[in-house]
Parts: sequence; structure tokens; C-alpha cells
Amino acid sequence: MKKIISPLFLLLSFQIFSQASLEKKALKDYDHYNYSRASKEFEAVENKNEVDMRDLADAYLKMHEYTKAESWYASLLSAGKSNGNDSVTYIGVLMNNKKYDEANRQMKSYKQNHKNDSRYDVYLEDFNYLQKLAAGDRFTIANLSINSEQEDFGAVYYNNDVVFASSREGVKPVQRRWNGNQLPFLDLYTAKNMDGSELQELKPFQKSFNKKFHEGPVAFAKNGTLAVFTRNNYDGESSDHTRKLKLAVYELKEKNWTSIGEFPYNSNEYSVGHGCFNNEGTVLYFASDMQGGKGGVDLYSITRAADGTWGKPVNLGDKINTAGNEMFPSLHASGILFFASDGHPGFGGLDIFVCQLKDGKFGKVQNVGSPVNSSKDDFHFVLNPAMKEGYFSSNREGGKGDDDIYHFNMLKPFAFGKTLKGQSKDKSGAILPNTIVQLRSDKGDVIAEVKTDAEGNFSFPIEEGKAYTLSGTKNDFTEATIKVPTAGDAPEIKLDVVLEKIPQLSLYALITEGKNGPVLEGVKVTITAMGTNNPVANFTTGKTGDFNKDLTGNKIGDVLRYSIKIEKEGFLTKEVTFEKTIDKEGPINLHEFLDISLSKPQVGLDLAKMIDIKPIYFDLGKYNIRKDAAIELDKVIKVMNEYPTMEVELGSHTDCRSSAASNMKLSDNRAKASAEYIRKKITNPDRIYGKGYGETKLLNGCACEGAVKSTCTEEEHQQNRRTEFIIIKM
Repeated sequence: MKKIISPLFLLLSFQIFSQASLEKKALKDYDHYNYSRASKEFEAVENKNEVDMRDLADAYLKMHEYTKAESWYASLLSAGKSNGNDSVTYIGVLMNNKKYDEANRQMKSYKQNHKNDSRYDVYLEDFNYLQKLAAGDRFTIANLSINSEQEDFGAVYYNNDVVFASSREGVKPVQRRWNGNQLPFLDLYTAKNMDGSELQELKPFQKSFNKKFHEGPVAFAKNGTLAVFTRNNYDGESSDHTRKLKLAVYELKEKNWTSIGEFPYNSNEYSVGHGCFNNEGTVLYFASDMQGGKGGVDLYSITRAADGTWGKPVNLGDKINTAGNEMFPSLHASGILFFASDGHPGFGGLDIFVCQLKDGKFGKVQNVGSPVNSSKDDFHFVLNPAMKEGYFSSNREGGKGDDDIYHFNMLKPFAFGKTLKGQSKDKSGAILPNTIVQLRSDKGDVIAEVKTDAEGNFSFPIEEGKAYTLSGTKNDFTEATIKVPTAGDAPEIKLDVVLEKIPQLSLYALITEGKNGPVLEGVKVTITAMGTNNPVANFTTGKTGDFNKDLTGNKIGDVLRYSIKIEKEGFLTKEVTFEKTIDKEGPINLHEFLDISLSKPQVGLDLAKMIDIKPIYFDLGKYNIRKDAAIELDKVIKVMNEYPTMEVELGSHTDCRSSAASNMKLSDNRAKASAEYIRKKITNPDRIYGKGYGETKLLNGCACEGAVKSTCTEEEHQQNRRTEFIIIKM
């Protein structure tokens, strides 16, 4: 790209070599950026080899003669002499020439041979991508009357003025010209910002800035007292006899601009340029082709301490940098970064992109769209403090010179993050207007709430990478709760809220982890009519963790007798029984009668409560295992066989009636008898033992030993007559 090599990235040579042949002369002229002369010499070479064809195509590209560049890149590819980089450049030239169909065909061909290169994925997945960008309604733009027939670019705000770089005919006694395009070298100019758009009263900027070769673009920080700009490396050549770019940093002291010293990462072997500071002047962003980058030219950041010392350059990473070229960074005081790239998906050439800097991290990169971006090179975007207008540069058709400065008005702000949109519907797909839809954080806090419109629509702005939950409520419908998937690059997430009509007669339950824990998704529920083996319902809970079984065929006055089994991997299976006479319409809330939660087995917990073991009954004064007791003990056997390392203490407890000694003996016999029943039916029988506690661990104040007379009811005494199955080891 011309922006990399020509005055915008300033890779220069000043040495002239005499050549022995036309081809050698062409190669040398190309290497020294005299593209006009090199192209003529290459054209005259017969039997051009791969290098000749590539350099000729590239020379035309650098001179913005895109039609000729396209022709020679096509010839290079058809001759079978191209490499992957040639294909990428050819695709870029096709897009420069607005030949998007052919560019798309070449993208498909390139992708077949470079499956890990993702730069064209957006185009190939959505052929209408460019149409969407072209439908931009965020800006109005205008070319400035101050533009010359040469190069004008890089406008930035400076106090009440604007400073920019230009290669126009200047006021220097000796007007040196650059070999690459025979234009004067770039200097920095300032002009009055008269009405927010047009510039007047043009004059050269600081003498201390403008030297004999290239200067510009520039950026300012610390209320205009700190400046960084791009300048030729006057002091040294690279190993290939070229002069690279360097950064110059100046500080305003007592109305004089003074260099603060050489930027430590200037080099003879690579270029650094296009710098900009954050508002405080503590972080510098710049472009460089130094080794270790992601592509041709990458963006970097570097910190500057209060004492003026510099840190180490940090590559801005894969979100910003691509296998292509990223340059011309501009950081707004609000934390919005603008930059130009030919690696991110765009119209062709350099496009301008934007992303948000938040908490030290850059968000998703967005193409700013048309009309700012075009099929040519668009770069150096600067937004004013009020975020209403600014300037950018472009070499698009219809300009006054090679590069022109354009003013823009911004009609609406940039939207970062994502948008969550959807509709409220019932299970049949019918639209549900006036549904209350809430957006909640991962902690359950309500972030926003809306009521759906006549078409059931709702919309929320959300941040990328955060966890959200969406809920919908409406009279006569069960509440729906959905997790919001925020992954992916799409700026818009489509997610409908589907509500289920509450039946006139139904069984309702919300299955949770423990009584007050989180809802459980993926719980298998089996509902069986008591006295039968045939389930009347068999299903698995969804994301909301609840169910609402329609009691079709039932009526008020009917008696429901169900066994309800709930199971989920990692949790103890629970089976409960339910008997209820239907006395009114609407849902029957099982939570009013049952513990419908699930628990994970943990040391110290009582299996009796976790799997709903009914009281273990014995005949009066006896401890033999009855049939009804065996049914409950079998539940423990099943769990212990499922968990072969589980160890359990079976504790038997009595109420206070009868003597303490008698209660202790009886409870101990009953505990050991129950444990023995289980021991015979589990692996490693030593994992359970029985222990009697008598009346030593009463759960209430129902003591009645000695002179103490109890006034407790039978129900209160019953609380103390219990069998516990405490997990002591897992």
C-alpha cells in the first residue's frame, strides 16, 4: 500500500546507483521508491520474471494506478508465479476497483489454500456485508476548500486551530522533492478553524518541527503542551540503504517547543510513526513494522513515566492487529480508539475502524462504514471533544489532490457492545404483546425492564462478555427465564421469550438445589399414578427448572394420587408421594405439600431429608423390621450402592416417654437392626453402623423425665421419634 511506503509511512532512499542494464536500473529505482521511472523501465523489459512482474504491479499500486496494478497482478497469478501475499494484494486491488464479485471469487480460492487465515471470513459468510456498511447513516462529509493539488492529510485539533501535514508548494528557499512522487516533502501546517469545518489563514507550523525532509502527521496531549509527530530518520540508513521513520516528541516550555530527547525505539532497521498520546500524555500509541508483529505494520502502546522514562512497546494484540497493516491511531479522550487498516474487513484499501478502550482492554473492532470509508484509502480519523464532528483523510475519487482532508458531521454516536432483540411468544408461536421482559445480571439484579409492543418486540443494549438472564412474565402464563448467549462477533443477538399458558388444572413445581438454592435444569421427572407402574408423565426440566403438568381429563373433586420421582446426575434421586383433592381451578403448587428439591450428597447431611425417607415404624416395644420400614430402608440401600465409598451412621431416637434407660436400649436395638438390614444388601457392609440415642437429642422442649411433666401434643412427641441417616464420609 502506498500509505505504508510513500510519504504517509516514509520509507525513503536518497542514493542513486548507476545501472548496467535496464532490468537492474528498474530494480534499483523500485528499491529506491522512484516508482514512476521504475514502472517505465519494467514495462520495457522483455521476458519479465516473477520479481519484475511483482515489482511492476506493486509500483503501479504505489502510484494509485489501480487499473494497471490489477492487470499485472492478474498476469502474475495467471502465469503461476504468485504467492499468498500476491493473492491478498490482488484481492485488495480488485476491491479498490470495486470489482467485488471477482474479489469474492479470489477470496474463495485463497481460503481453500489458507484455511487458517480468517481475514476474509466475514465476506464469505455474508456476501451482503459491504452493502450493510454502505448503508451507513452516521455521517455527512465534505471536502475542504483548503486542500491542494498535492497531499493534505492528518488534520488534528490544536487549541482553536487545526494542524495537518501537506506536500504543497511551500515557502522554503529550496523546495526539495521526494523521489517516489516528485512532490515536495511533507511539512506541518496550521490553519484557523473558523466555523467548525472550513479552515482559513494557512501558515507553516513550528520551525522547530519542519526540517528539510518529511514531517507529519502530528498529535497533541496534556492540553496541547506535548506533541508527537513522524519524521525522517536523518541520522542513519538501514542495512538496505533506506531511511526509516522515527518518532519525534516535543514539549512546550515557555512558549517554545523543545525536543524531550530521542524516542528510545527509533531504529535504522525499522520504522515507527503515526503516534498519538492519551489525554494525560502517559501512554503513547504508534505504528511500526518492527519484528515480532502480527503483519506488515502493527499498532503498539508504550507508557511514559512521570520522570520521562519509557517502558517497553506492547503489541495491541489480535483484536486490533491483523496479517495486514494497521496505522494512524487516534485516541479520543472518551477512550475510543480510531485507526486505519487494510486487514480488517472493509471496502478496499485502508478503511477506518473504531473500538472502545475500557478497563485497559479494547473491545470489538467496528468498521465506521460509508460515507467515511470508500474503496480507496481512508485514514486518520479525528473526533472533536463534543463527539459531533471531526476530520479524516482520503485519496478517493473526486478529491482535489492525491490525499485530501474531509470534514464530517456525526449524526449519531457509535454503539459499542451488542444489542439484544427478540419477541415474546407462546409455545404455538403466537405473538404476546404487553409482556413484561426483564434483563438481569448474573447476580439476578434487574438491569432494565420493558413492556413488549403490539408485535411482541423488545430490545436491550448489552455489553460484550457479560453474563445476562432474560425473563418474561404475563398474566395467565408461567414465567420464562433464559440465559443470554453473548459470545460471537455479531453485533445483534436475537433471542425470543417463549411463555407457556397456565392450564386451568395443573401440577406446578420449581426444582431447585436445596429448598432455597438455584433452579436446576435437566432434571428427569417421572410422575406415576399410585398403584400402577405406568408413568402418566415423563419429561426433563428446561432452563427455567420448573414444570407445569396439564391435568387434562381431571375435574374439581377428583383425588390425585401420584408418586413423583426426580433425578439428575450428581444429585441424590428423590421419590415423593402426593395425594390431593382438587378443590379449585388453576395450578396446584406442589411446594405447598412437598419438598421438591434435590441435594448433592455431602458429609454431615441426613439422607432421610435428602431423599424423603418416611418415618421408620416398629411394633410396640419391638425392633424387628416391618414391611413398611423395609420400603424406606431400601431407598438408603439404593443410594449407598450408587455411592460405594459413602459411610453412614444410622441413628435411632425416641421421645421422652418411658424411662431413659429403656429408651436408650430400645433405640439402640432398633438402630442396629435397621443397620443390619442395610448391611446385608450393600457392598462393603462395614460402611454403615447403627447407634441408639434414646431421648438424649430431643428436637424440642418435650422432656418428661423424673418430676418433669410434659404437656406436649402427640405431634410434638412425634418430632423426636425419628431415624437419621447421617453421611460421615463420601
